[in-house]
Amino acid sequence: MNLKDFIRSIPDYPKKGILFRDITTLIKNEDAFAESINQIVERSKKFKFTKIAAIESRGFVFASAVSYLLKKPFILLRKKNKLPADVHSVDFELEYGTATIEVHKDSLDENDTVLIVDDLIATGGTAEAAAKLVEISKAKVAAFIFVINLFDLGGSDNLVNNNYKVENLIDFPGH
Repeated sequence: MNLKDFIRSIPDYPKKGILFRDITTLIKNEDAFAESINQIVERSKKFKFTKIAAIESRGFVFASAVSYLLKKPFILLRKKNKLPADVHSVDFELEYGTATIEVHKDSLDENDTVLIVDDLIATGGTAEAAAKLVEISKAKVAAFIFVINLFDLGGSDNLVNNNYKVENLIDFPGH
């Protein structure tokens, strides 16, 4: 099954010049969604990790299923002011603005190694912020797994150049 066939491309969303790769068409197809989860689970076997973290919000869709199948704790990396207890926060740049993500301070510690899952990597700002959150929590990043890599925007390469392990299920141009 070619997962690329299930990704819808939407030009000029959320702003002019962005070619948005939409995973809703993949997850609404039960076979394509199952295949994407199976591929993430298979690729995750290369890495040793104690917990799975996902970046809000589309990363939750994939990581929660993987967490359930692998019987690993699931950690939420959320937008600012969405978590009720004490948090670590990291500000970062997006292709189209700035944002903050947070993790509960009691979610991770020095004994944890974390697999970070998200739907897409573009320039890598969000992924780098996620890695910083894990490291601020004294945990280690085992690897990243993305459903879609917008290869010409360089985010995946930047992570690899910063000594992170990265797996991508699908490669697309970002423009």
